[in-house]
Amino acid sequence: MSEERIEIEKEEIVHYNTKAIMFVLLFGCFIGMFNETILNVALSKLMLEMHISAITAQWLATGYVLVVGALVPITAFLMHTFTTKELYVSAMTLFLLGTVCAVLSNSFILLLISRLIQALGAGMLVPIMMSSALVVTPSEKHGSIMGLCISVITLGPALGPTVSGFLLQYFSWHVLFMLLIPSIVICIIGGLMFLQNTSKITKPKIDFLSIVLSSIGFAGIIYAVSSASTSSLTSTVVIFVIGLISLIIYGKRQLSLKQPILEIRAFKYPVFTIGVFLIMIIQMFQFSMNMIIPLLMQNGLKTSSFTSALVLLPGILVGVILTPFNGAIFDKKGGKILIPVGFAVIFAFTFLLSRSKSSTSILQITIIYCLIMIGQSMIMSPSQTTALNQLPPQNTPDGVAIVNTAMQVAGALGSALFVGIMTAFQTSYLKNSRDATKAIFNGFSHSVTVAAVLMAVGFVLSLKLASNSKIRK
Repeated sequence: MSEERIEIEKEEIVHYNTKAIMFVLLFGCFIGMFNETILNVALSKLMLEMHISAITAQWLATGYVLVVGALVPITAFLMHTFTTKELYVSAMTLFLLGTVCAVLSNSFILLLISRLIQALGAGMLVPIMMSSALVVTPSEKHGSIMGLCISVITLGPALGPTVSGFLLQYFSWHVLFMLLIPSIVICIIGGLMFLQNTSKITKPKIDFLSIVLSSIGFAGIIYAVSSASTSSLTSTVVIFVIGLISLIIYGKRQLSLKQPILEIRAFKYPVFTIGVFLIMIIQMFQFSMNMIIPLLMQNGLKTSSFTSALVLLPGILVGVILTPFNGAIFDKKGGKILIPVGFAVIFAFTFLLSRSKSSTSILQITIIYCLIMIGQSMIMSPSQTTALNQLPPQNTPDGVAIVNTAMQVAGALGSALFVGIMTAFQTSYLKNSRDATKAIFNGFSHSVTVAAVLMAVGFVLSLKLASNSKIRK
């Protein structure tokens, strides 16, 4: 029976319309990731228009990523319950609903709810794309196709601030969401026309208690971190502890379930654990820099939203272009050199960025960020590949789910942490001075200094990861 199943699977692979399937999946994922950062350069305007603080405004990004992160492990179950076409079209329909609601929003609460509805759909797109990509392409091309997926995941958030920054010079922020509607409709039509099922339908049972525990755990920890500068120490600690306990119970429950929501036994491989931690560090760093640099540019250097987005664009493009080349180097040499050197580069230039003052030119910040992104391109894909290579083949799907979950949660945690630090030191500075510009740079300096310290920790851990780097044959 098992031999017959293998023959059937081989026959199905031959009949996949790979190019059409991958185009639909890549384009849909690109739109979802593009939407993730589309409000980053609009936060200053939203703060003024809706009379909210930076801590509150960043929840438009943090809340979005948090929901996406919570959905990643659940999507693994959904892919065994519904066909790929059903799941993709449903995800895109939810995404469209949230986008229409965002266009019609006239308050922070309504906009936040709209973003969360968007995230319910967009959160399923990355795992659908990555899992399907491995099924519809031959094994000898998995490295190339995963590199393409990572490039799309990176490019989407990069173009979000740039495009929105340009549009915000002439239009209201509502137009940002109007722009998405035609693309989402195209994805829905493409999904109905071209997608084929790429997963085995087994109708697994979903453990709802695990979903509740993970949601409380992730939301509690991230909320505690983001509100630390504006809430009392007692309430912050209580919320953080509740979140931490929920995650501990969640973890223990996964070990006792026959069909866990997320198979965490992969963490018994030390190198995999280190790799996931390094991926989280990089994701925290990149996601937060894409938020606090625009805030510095607009509030500190008084630039337009478009200019602040242009400061980020060259660095992001450098990272996207170099990622495939660094992937080729990894295929030949492994990560022994790439990963530690990448962290060293990021640490050096992040520390230099933390010394920015009101006299620092826009060009200097742009160049420094480009150099930081060169280091980032040397880390993300090699760290992910190294981590997954430590797992037995049968555990790779669980590893992919864990990595994707970690990336999304780290993005939310990073923005909450570094925007919180920036706001806290900015507020503290204003208690003794009325110079708002210097206060902004003071907050930025402290926030980026903490990021540099985190990169130093990453460098130390990368030495352990690099020494165990191997290429799966």
